[in-house]
Parts: sequence; C-alpha cells; structure tokens
Amino acid sequence: QVQLVESGGGLVQAGGSLRLSCQASGRTNSGYDNVMGWFRQAPGKEREFVATIGRSGAMTSYSDSVRGRFTISRVNAKNTVYLQMNSLKPEDTAVYYCAAGSSFAVLASTYTFWGQGTQVTVSS
Repeated sequence: QVQLVESGGGLVQAGGSLRLSCQASGRTNSGYDNVMGWFRQAPGKEREFVATIGRSGAMTSYSDSVRGRFTISRVNAKNTVYLQMNSLKPEDTAVYYCAAGSSFAVLASTYTFWGQGTQVTVSS
C-alpha cells in the first residue's frame, strides 16, 4: 500500500499562485508509485486529469486547460510530488487529488492509490 497526503491548498485571488504537495509513504519506490498524478474535481463535475509525471521526472503530461500555467515535479528522495500552479483562474477551483500508479497514463482508473484531496478556491 501507498499512502498519499496532499497539502498546500487554500484561497487565492485570480492571477495568484499556489503550490500543492503530495507526501507518499508506505511501499514507495516499489513500483506502485512509478507514476504520480494530479486530478481535480469541481462541484457537480467529474474528476478530471490535471498532470502526471514519471519516476525520473523526464516524462510529464498536462491537460490542455493547465498547460503553460501548472508545473508538476517530484523529489524521489523525499517521496514528494508537487504541483506549482500559476496564473490561477476561478475555473481552477476544485478539490485536487494526488494519485499513484504504475503506468504513465491520464485516465483516473489507471491509478491505484489516492489521497484525500485538498481544496483550492480561486476568487475572481
């Protein structure tokens, strides 16, 4: 099992920045967390892909809605993945979830472990 705990969410004005963190524990570096992803879910909407990163950090992928504004990174020595969010918009408001999986993918169903989520609210 891999446990994931997100932090860093909060309230920010449009145009501002936040950095989310996801701390992994348990069976890390065993293949279960080869790929780390961020997803988000707004009220009344389905959970959607935001960004993902491979183990080495060389492979990343972003949704069209955040590409150029968000940056995903990871520090394996700290078992931590980050999501730097810049130029935030009100439509970025959602609960952000960290996920761990073994395959590089954008589908939520391919990720095995999930955090509890952290709320990000962007005011206009």
